Amino acid sequence: MARRLISHRRYLALLGLLFIALWVALGLEPRYREDWLLENVLVALFVVGIAASHRKLLLSRISYTLIFLFLCMHQVGAHYTYSEVPYDAWIEALTGRSLNQAMGWERNHFDRLAHFLYGLLLAYPLREFFLRVADVKGFWGYFLPLEFTIATSAIYELLEWGAALSFGGELGAAYLGTQGDIWDAQRDMALASLGALIAMLATAALNAYLQHDFARELQQSLRVKARTPLGEDEIERLRRTKRLREDRPAFRLRLGGE
Repeated sequence: MARRLISHRRYLALLGLLFIALWVALGLEPRYREDWLLENVLVALFVVGIAASHRKLLLSRISYTLIFLFLCMHQVGAHYTYSEVPYDAWIEALTGRSLNQAMGWERNHFDRLAHFLYGLLLAYPLREFFLRVADVKGFWGYFLPLEFTIATSAIYELLEWGAALSFGGELGAAYLGTQGDIWDAQRDMALASLGALIAMLATAALNAYLQHDFARELQQSLRVKARTPLGEDEIERLRRTKRLREDRPAFRLRLGGE
């Protein structure tokens, strides 16, 4: 007998309640209140977006779980600020060994983990969005989530830079979180891209195993659909269509006058 799973909306509501509880708990006494507020601006917009769109676009339980895990991780980073999350002390308390010493790290790498998980955890929900809203198929269902991750990672780095310039001082430095690494932005974007690539390769491998027409769909998605050139040819076609539509009422008026 097949197990009856919790409905998608109830599952979303459960995750929402758990996240709000964590959000409130970690927001009561964050290490730096101003940085916590900055870190949660996009989170608040994202949560409102999910709540507002779930009636028309209800995602899978897998997608909501991945989003939930990423947001929980982000709240830990916002509570301590990413550059000061004491993950090394936690690991040393559990294992008796320092991860940073074992890896030869001299900086706090929790922010690196966050960027990697941004790609790894959110690429699949993005894929579901592109498949169901943009109706992409085949290759583009794997490429566009990767491309979107790369693009939004770059945009986020620009926003971080702009916020750091605007606020300056300790708040700007805490939000930027470079920790003296001049290549921090590039490494963050590379890790997000790597996470998304791994997620899409894993998804493609699973689909190749389960989907009987996987190869055919991939080939179809890469075929040319419209052989007529666009650019100046398309502009001219649109201009002719526009003229015809504008001339049609005048032609009808002349016929009526006759």
